[in-house]
Amino acid sequence: MSVSDVVTPADAYRHGMRFLPAGVCLITSHRDGVPAGMIATAVTSVSSEPPTLLICVNRNASLFDTVIQSGTFCVNVLATEAVALVEQFSNSARRDERFLTGGWSTLPSGSPLCAQARVAFDCRVAKVVDWHSHGIFLGEVVEVVHPSEGKPLLYMDRGFHGLMGMEG
Repeated sequence: MSVSDVVTPADAYRHGMRFLPAGVCLITSHRDGVPAGMIATAVTSVSSEPPTLLICVNRNASLFDTVIQSGTFCVNVLATEAVALVEQFSNSARRDERFLTGGWSTLPSGSPLCAQARVAFDCRVAKVVDWHSHGIFLGEVVEVVHPSEGKPLLYMDRGFHGLMGMEG
């Protein structure tokens, strides 16, 4: 697609963002003991003092109200071996089946921990910022866990990729 093929600024933005590689994360939370989760690439480190992460969640996502009500979420940074979980969590028709397979444990906050995560950050919601269709959640990290040693899973140009070493 060239710039002349792009119709709107939003189309140009979406096209350009295809070339920004991002780590694939599974954001999890819980409400009344019922786990919830979604795949996300909109995750960013905010500060190390206090340790804080930022996630963006569409208001229409089932996870949005769960995080608002529980006040907690976990950012599970997925390893390449977790590609099947991405499909499982990306299919809204199979929402009730999301936590039936894979290795899961529960963090002290109540959020689900994925065994196929390279690292997981358990967070307490410190602030929510409304931004059009999304909520921006600032989460103060209360625990960091390293469940697996796999290579991180990346998303770019509408596909999933593994991290490769640089040739020197």
